[in-house]
Amino acid sequence: MSGALFGLTVFPVAAVIAVLCIGLWNMGRGTNANLSQKLMRWRVGLQFVAVVVLMASLFYKHM
Repeated sequence: MSGALFGLTVFPVAAVIAVLCIGLWNMGRGTNANLSQKLMRWRVGLQFVAVVVLMASLFYKHM
C-alpha cells in the first residue's frame, strides 16, 4: 500500500513542478502575459491539490 501512497503523492508534486517551469519559461520569453497568469493560477490550484493529497496520505499512513 505504501507504493500506491507514494505514487499518489508524486503525481501532484510533479504536476506543480511542470506547470511552474512552463510558466516561468513563458514569462521569461515575455510573449503572452495572459498565458503566464493562467499557468500561475493552475500552479496555485495544483499546489492545493498536492497539499491535500500529502496530508491525506500522512493521515492514512499513521492510522
